[in-house]
Amino acid sequence: MIRVVGNRARAAIIRSQRITGLTPDVIAELIAEIGPMWHERHQAVLTSRPRRRAVGAGAKYKLVFVDRLLATLVHLRHGATHDVLACWFGVDRSTITRAIGEVRPLLAIRGCTVAPGIRLRTLAEVVDHLGASGQTGIIDGTEVRVRRPAAGRRDREKFISGKNKQNAVKSMVVTDAIGRLLFYSPAEPASCADITHARKLGLVKLLADGPAVEILADAGYQGLGAQTGGRVVTPPHRKFKKNPPQWYEEMYERQRKAHSSRRIRVEHGIDHLKNWRSLARHHGRREYMSDIVQAVAGLLSHQQTATMARDTRT
Repeated sequence: MIRVVGNRARAAIIRSQRITGLTPDVIAELIAEIGPMWHERHQAVLTSRPRRRAVGAGAKYKLVFVDRLLATLVHLRHGATHDVLACWFGVDRSTITRAIGEVRPLLAIRGCTVAPGIRLRTLAEVVDHLGASGQTGIIDGTEVRVRRPAAGRRDREKFISGKNKQNAVKSMVVTDAIGRLLFYSPAEPASCADITHARKLGLVKLLADGPAVEILADAGYQGLGAQTGGRVVTPPHRKFKKNPPQWYEEMYERQRKAHSSRRIRVEHGIDHLKNWRSLARHHGRREYMSDIVQAVAGLLSHQQTATMARDTRT
């Protein structure tokens, strides 16, 4: 098999943000951070079973760690199949599958980067960060289409979205007031309502017992405001359903637009996430979706933070 990716091609991939979705500086930081973790896990696997040869003996990997990371990034960014990546990197398809399966969980546990060296991995850490910095948070639910579960499978109907009438999984996204990604929850079957999902994640308890934080949300979260002491702010209710006075209609529209103009940042953050093809529609196994969404969220937040730091310096 002809090897396509050599040193020059690898350097070209790293330089092109259109291919990986990340700048060369961010990829270099990923290599320095994820590389030792991958090697440590690899060595642990080698030493965990009885061996006839010494550790390190035998055939060497054709796909070095940098190529494994790049293959995973291209797969997440563009949804390239394992067969295509195998031809591109000049290895067997099973090698690509194993490489992505090893690197993707390491990316998923990184969390969202809000400053160099500062990561947010849980919703509790996000609430504490917003409270300490005095920022406003914005939440919204987003769905990713997935394959329909096989006929006869238990709880098959749970994946059907009540909004889109399609098989999907749902996650809750949290951004700050400028749209920077702070948290992307693990995936749940799409039949779960937005407000129910937020309660399952413990948002009500965190806001009721934690610091005073303002959270903007859409109408799907109406009811959380009363449970959190007004910390979750949703669009105003329409009190007059029929024949409203002109003054009330004008006030209602003004309040609704003011809330929408503040909350729109989370929609922009979700749009940036959906630019990664793996979150536009997933054709693989649904069990991997939590790792995928959290890996992409961590990568995008790292890139956003690096871009903001670079703009500040210039």
